[in-house]
Amino acid sequence: MEAPPAIGAGIDRVDGARKTAGAAAYPSDFDVHGQAHAALLQSTVAAGRITAIDTAEAEAAPGVLTVITHRNTPRLPDGPATDIGTSPPAPLQDERILHHGQHVAVVVAETREQAVAATRLIKVTYDASEPVTRFDDPRAERVDDPWGMDSERGAVEEALASADVKVSATYTTPDNTNNPLGLFATLAVWDRNTLTVHDTTQWPTMARATLAKVFDVPESAVRVLAPYVGGAFGSGLRVWQHVILTVLAARMTGRPVKLVLTRPQMFTSVGHRPSGVQHITIGAKRSGELVAIDHRSTSSVAMEDDDFEPLAASSAVAYACPSVITRDGQVRLNISNPTSMRAPAEGQGNFALESAFDELAHTLGIDPLELRLRNYAERHPVSGMPWSSKALRECYEAGAERFGWSRRDPAPRSMRDGDELIGYGMAGVGYPWYAVPCRARATVNADGSAFVRSAATDIGTGTYTVMTQVSADVLGIALDRVRFDLGDSDMPPSPQAGGSGLTGALATAVRDACLGVVRRVLDLVSEDAGSPLRGCALEDVIVGNGRIHRRDRPDEGESYADILTRHGRQEMTVDGASAPGDPSALGMAFAGAFGAKFVEVRVDADLGVIRVARVVSAIDGGRILNEKTARSQIIGGTVGGIGQALFEETVTDARTGRIANATFGDYLIPVNADVADLDVLFVGEPDRATPLGTKGVGEIGLVGVAAAIANAVHHATGIRIRSLPITLDELL
Repeated sequence: MEAPPAIGAGIDRVDGARKTAGAAAYPSDFDVHGQAHAALLQSTVAAGRITAIDTAEAEAAPGVLTVITHRNTPRLPDGPATDIGTSPPAPLQDERILHHGQHVAVVVAETREQAVAATRLIKVTYDASEPVTRFDDPRAERVDDPWGMDSERGAVEEALASADVKVSATYTTPDNTNNPLGLFATLAVWDRNTLTVHDTTQWPTMARATLAKVFDVPESAVRVLAPYVGGAFGSGLRVWQHVILTVLAARMTGRPVKLVLTRPQMFTSVGHRPSGVQHITIGAKRSGELVAIDHRSTSSVAMEDDDFEPLAASSAVAYACPSVITRDGQVRLNISNPTSMRAPAEGQGNFALESAFDELAHTLGIDPLELRLRNYAERHPVSGMPWSSKALRECYEAGAERFGWSRRDPAPRSMRDGDELIGYGMAGVGYPWYAVPCRARATVNADGSAFVRSAATDIGTGTYTVMTQVSADVLGIALDRVRFDLGDSDMPPSPQAGGSGLTGALATAVRDACLGVVRRVLDLVSEDAGSPLRGCALEDVIVGNGRIHRRDRPDEGESYADILTRHGRQEMTVDGASAPGDPSALGMAFAGAFGAKFVEVRVDADLGVIRVARVVSAIDGGRILNEKTARSQIIGGTVGGIGQALFEETVTDARTGRIANATFGDYLIPVNADVADLDVLFVGEPDRATPLGTKGVGEIGLVGVAAAIANAVHHATGIRIRSLPITLDELL
């Protein structure tokens, strides 16, 4: 009587047809009657103050409605703090300049072309000062342990002093820019004291709360819409200053206002992965058993902002090691505000740790895979509790088998194919568990269809599809009869699409709402003498094919449609919720995803050109709800990891603070020719800490790719590269 389970099947995206037909409206696609257009003017110095700003010519230009500067901007409060940090500072509040590309004026005009043209008529005079752009600048302010995550166990100094073998090195990672293909856009519409905003955001609930606070209106008076968001990779996790300025412009002009950032403006307006310097020392016995890890990091941060980027923190739990110290700090520079970029902190921290591990393996003469297995953390290294799930050992074994790791000759420069040096490298990876409360609402209609919704976003990860599957599975209704909707802050609140936490939180809330619907429908027939389900509780029934059946007599049951119609109901709606559990209460350490990355590189022996030939990713993602979309996430993350390793670097001129490569013509990202054979396999069991057994896979695809590539380059060439990106000139 039960239909095939909807969960687990690699079904196509339910929103795929809309996207391929051009019917999916992204933020930049929205227009309303009577809208005006805004354009930004940005600072041409990185530090100092504005001494004069002449807007007269711009204000007199054709079509211009207003010019907004710090001189006529009202006092605005900063937005509220969120689960992932503070809001960016309010814009245009004074004459100070803190970074190159800072917004200094907004022009609002009848057309976008008129607004852009008028920005060129504004004359700004600066009293410029020398910007702080380098970590070693004595003027740079250092912030120690900004998140309270520094950790220490054991006796690190003593253990390192007595270690048989010690490896110590410094690793550097540059700024990277998120660079989603879609330009960020905001359309703001005021109707008296009610505000509607279409925005490129990964978190409509947070955007609503921020705009309500900044503009002093109730949250109920703000609606944020983001039904479709192109890639964001973390850049949509904050309400940026251009969003505030668009809403302000709409209020000041009394007109709907739309603003679309340019590609160069994306480099300075919506965050970036901060640069970092990491010092690691590892001590071990001759047998390879770890005795100590000392991992200290410094990352860049803006002058008056915050960013959560503890690069060293995960080294505390990566391996079974009795003595570990991690220290994280930041240095304030005249740069635009950093933000999360796919696999924040872990992407950089893992590169350093897993590169150092490879150096240790080479020094000891132990196979890099074997060294990791000898130091495998069977239990959580800090709490000592068992993991809620951990199949990293299986990832190592299955990935090595699929990759052919046993064919690796351990000697550097020993494997060759004609003019190409062949290198094999690997890395072990993990991504921390993350969960926050979430709500969802489920409705079953009298025609037997279902409508489920929550104020989440889908940034291309497959949320529409996976939540349709969960809803269909729990309700027992065919997939094509279930509609899942999102991207509207008027829906039940949801956490952000980020941190690999949305699927677990949202799926659990959706499950709770759908189970609630089944319970309420059973309540309708609890005293119904004509129903075969009379007196049944939830545990007494099974669902399938749009019907509820008795578990003890599966042939007896009836459809949702029949029950609702007979009882005069057009629909049944129930809200559901999820909340993170308590590890101590459950007696287990909550586990995020784990994985192992194996990479083959080919390096031209004469020219130093590096080519990634293949990557095998073995992933423990808990219960996989849709293997097709999950595999796509790992592939996309792997491509991002190749970019991090070999191409991406946001170059800032140290003297002026100007980003020198703020276009797709100059900022290098991988293209099809750079991406060869990407293989993905999933291993492991459902996680015990969540009702559906899921773990997030959005970030784990990127983590470890850079380290595995760097380790493969060393194996191929004998040259150890400790800074990203790895470029051919370093191998010549």
